[in-house]
This record gives sequence, C-alpha cells and structure tokens, in this order.
Amino acid sequence: MAEAVAVPVADGAASAQARGSAPDPAPQTPAGLEPAPAKSEVRAKSEVRAEGRTGRWLWALPPVLVLVLGFLYPLGLVVQQSFTPEGGGGAFDAYRSVFASSAFREALGTTVWLAVGATVGCLVLGFVLALIIAFVPFPGARAVAKFIDVFLSFPSFLVTLALLFIYGTVGMANGVWTDVTGAADGPFHFLSTPWGVLLAEITYCTPFVVRPLLAAFSQLDTAQLEVAAGLGARPARIVRQVILPEALPALAAGGSLVLVMCLNEFGIVLFTGAKDVTTLPMLIYGKAILESDYAAACVVAVVNIVISVGLFGLYRVVSKRAGA
Repeated sequence: MAEAVAVPVADGAASAQARGSAPDPAPQTPAGLEPAPAKSEVRAKSEVRAEGRTGRWLWALPPVLVLVLGFLYPLGLVVQQSFTPEGGGGAFDAYRSVFASSAFREALGTTVWLAVGATVGCLVLGFVLALIIAFVPFPGARAVAKFIDVFLSFPSFLVTLALLFIYGTVGMANGVWTDVTGAADGPFHFLSTPWGVLLAEITYCTPFVVRPLLAAFSQLDTAQLEVAAGLGARPARIVRQVILPEALPALAAGGSLVLVMCLNEFGIVLFTGAKDVTTLPMLIYGKAILESDYAAACVVAVVNIVISVGLFGLYRVVSKRAGA
C-alpha cells in the first residue's frame, strides 16, 4: 500500500518539477485584438505616411503653380487695378465713378434682362423639344439627340453667323423678299436689335437645357404614363402632373447654367452688330480697348465676376440636388 501511494506522489513531484523547468507560455492576445506594434514599426509607418504626403504635395505643386500664375495672378491684378487707378485717387473712387454712371446702370440692366429672357426662352423651348424627342416617336429622333450633343461643342459666334446668313441685312430672307416684291430693301432688320441678340442666345443655349432633360426623361418610369393614360388623363395633364415634377431638377440645373452663360456672353452681342446693345462684357471691352480706361474696365470686370461666381454657386447647388 505504501509503495502504491508513493508512486503517484513521486509522479506529481516530477510533473511539478517538469512544469517549473519548462518556459512560460506566450501571453494570449484577447480575441479580436492584435498585438501592439513595436516602436520601430510605428516609427516606420509614420515615416511612410510622411513620405506619401510629401509625394502628393510634390505632384500637386505643378498644377497649383499653373493655376496661380495663369489665372489667380491675373485675376488679382484686375482686382488690384480696380482699387488703385493709374490717375491716382482713393481706393473706391473708381467704384463710385462707375456706379454713378448711367452707362454702367444701363449695361447692368440690359445684361440682366437679356440673361433672364434667354433663360426663360431656353427653358420653354428646351422642355418642348425634349418632350417631342423623348415621347413622340418619329424617324430620326435618336439622330436629333446625337446632333444636340454635337451642337454643345459649337462656338457661340458660329450660331450667330448662321443667323446673319438668314436674317442679316443682306441675308437670305431679305434677298428672297427683294426678289419677290422688287423692293430695294428687305423687312428683316431685327438681328441688330436686342431681340436679335435674344434670339441668338436662345438658339445657342437651348441644347444646354435639352441635354439634362433627355437624361431625366430616360429615367422616367413609363408605367406611370401608361397608368395615367389608362385612367383617362389627357396628354396636357400627364405632362403637368407626371412628367413636369420629374423634370424640375433638370430644368433648374439647365436654367442656372444658361443664366451664367448668357450673363457673360460676348461673341453673340459682338457678331450680331447690335450697336445699341451694351452688356457688361461689351462695356468692359469698350472701357479697356476703345477708351483706355483700365480702372473702370476692371471695376466692371469685378462686378461681373462677383455676379458670375454667385450664379455659378447657385448652379452647383441646384446641380447637386438634381444629381447632375
């Protein structure tokens, strides 16, 4: 019996001695946690991140320099010139002189009403054209949509030149009139008036409204139109209650873009030959080139820039909400 008891005791002591001589097990990391990195690893990672930031700054430096030297620096010179006229005087003397002149007020009013009128015309005409192209099946509808995409790349003076060939003083319309009636002169002289400028701006800018509308109509569920037609709704009611609410974001985005474009339009006014139509860009041209009054030209340019940037901010907000 004594030997039987002694053997387990001896085995227990031996196992205890074996456990005492064995190395301690490695500490277990709790589940879901990684062991803390060594200080050298942390330092190496921070150096890599610093080098990455430095590399990105080096890559960004050339385009930033081009932007500063090619755009921001000249723009800063324009703003500086508006506050420091060459003839001397106070910082705001040029602004007071320009704001008090009737030419500036007339140019500002003409610019605003032309831009607003062209925007309204583009919205109405663009909505009608987009409806016809998207929902009225006719041969060549896809080709017309493709042509609108190409038309967006045309310069504005090209459209004005085409209108001159048709409605100019010696254009086709006046030529046909004089040939038929034998009159010495034709009746079409509106192109050199504000209405001619308005027509040219609407003609040129309407595709900028049609394009986002076609994109919006392509996402419209046609089942809604079929249900409305099945319930007896007339086409005008379908357009008013089903299509128009879906088109409002695209209309707002396109209208904001057209408003900004018409506000800064110069080529159309110049090529129509409308001498009595003076917009802000035309006033800048006249002050700088014809009168050599660079301080006044810079003041008008600063006003035009402020209005344009404000409208562009509105356009970006509307486009973002519209998903454009």
